[in-house]
Amino acid sequence: MTADLLAKAAELVDVASVSRQEAAIAGLIEDRLRGAAGLDVCRVGDNVVARTELGRPVRVLIGGHSDTVPPNGNAAARIEGDVLWGLGAADMKSALAVMLELASSVRAPSVDVTWLFYAREEIGIAESGLREMFGRRPDLLAADVALLGEPTGGAVEAGCQGSMRAVVTLGGVRAHTARPWMGVNAIHRLGPLLRLVEAYEPRTPVLDGCRFRESLQAVAVGGGVAGNVVPDRSEVTLGYRYAPDRGKDDAIAALRGLLAPALGDDDSFEVTEHAPAAAPGLGHPVLQRLVGDNNLETRAKLGWTDVAFFAEQGIPAANFGPGDPALAHTAEERVDRAALERYRRCLEALLSAT
Repeated sequence: MTADLLAKAAELVDVASVSRQEAAIAGLIEDRLRGAAGLDVCRVGDNVVARTELGRPVRVLIGGHSDTVPPNGNAAARIEGDVLWGLGAADMKSALAVMLELASSVRAPSVDVTWLFYAREEIGIAESGLREMFGRRPDLLAADVALLGEPTGGAVEAGCQGSMRAVVTLGGVRAHTARPWMGVNAIHRLGPLLRLVEAYEPRTPVLDGCRFRESLQAVAVGGGVAGNVVPDRSEVTLGYRYAPDRGKDDAIAALRGLLAPALGDDDSFEVTEHAPAAAPGLGHPVLQRLVGDNNLETRAKLGWTDVAFFAEQGIPAANFGPGDPALAHTAEERVDRAALERYRRCLEALLSAT
C-alpha cells in the first residue's frame, strides 16, 4: 500500500500543472473522486470538491492546491528507493495523493468530510481558485474546521502571519548638481528611513503556544531624474509580515509609527498589497485531537497561506502536510515514503476516531 501511495504521488507529479494550466490534473482528480463511493463531487472551473453527506455533527475540510510553480529541471517524477523527486512532490502533490487515497478508502468517517482541490494558489490572490470557489459556490466550502496540506514536515503549523507591502514615497526639491544646496535630495532622505527599517526589532508574540516572529524588509528602491539633477522624489517598497494578534489597521498603524521620524508632511505611505493573518485556532477539538493523538509538533506559520481565507470566514484552520517546506519551489524538491506513511496514518486516525 505504501509503495502504491508513493507511485500515486509520482503520477500526480507527472501531470504538469503550472498555475493557470491545471485542467489536466483537475480532470484526473475529478475522475478519481467520481469513482469513489459515498461522495458528492462537483467541479467548478479547475477546482474539484467532494463531500460526504452522513449527517455527522462536525464537518472537516481537508484541502490543497493542485498547481505548481514553473519547473526548474525537475518536471518529471523520479523515485529513488524511498524518495520521490520532482516538481510539486513537497508542495503539494504528495498531500493530494494521500487525500485522494483516503477519499476512496475511508468509507464511513466519524465526521463529514469535504475534500477540496483548488487551482492557482501559487500566483496572486486575485486569481485564486479558492476565491473563485467562494464567489461561485460558497456552500461547498462550509466547514467547522479546515486542514490544508501545505508542506510542514509533518508538524502542525497553526494560523499564519499577515503579509503587507507598502510603498513609501519621499519628496525633495530639484536643483542642479553643481548647486545642490539649492535643493533637497530625495534619495539622500532614504538613508534615515532605511536605518529605521534596519534597526527594527521584530515582535515575537506567543499565541496558542506558537511563537510568531514578525519581519520588516526593504525589497525595492527607486528614484533619480538625470545625472546632473538633484532628485525630488524617491521611493522604497517595504515587505512587512505581522503576527495574527494584529489586524490590518493595527499593522498599518504600527508600521507608520515606526517610520514616522523619517517622514514629512508631503511624503506618502501607500499599502499596495495585503493578505490578512490567521489566528492559530488550536483550541478546536478536531485540531486538539490531531495533535494529541499523534504527538505532533505545533509551531507558528511564519509565511502566509490560505488558512487566512478560512479564518476570515470564521473557520479555524491549520497547515499540515508531509513535505519539507524548505524544499518547496527548489530544484531539490522531494518527499520520502516515511513522511507519506505518517501523514496518511494521522489523517486516517482523525477521520476514524469516535
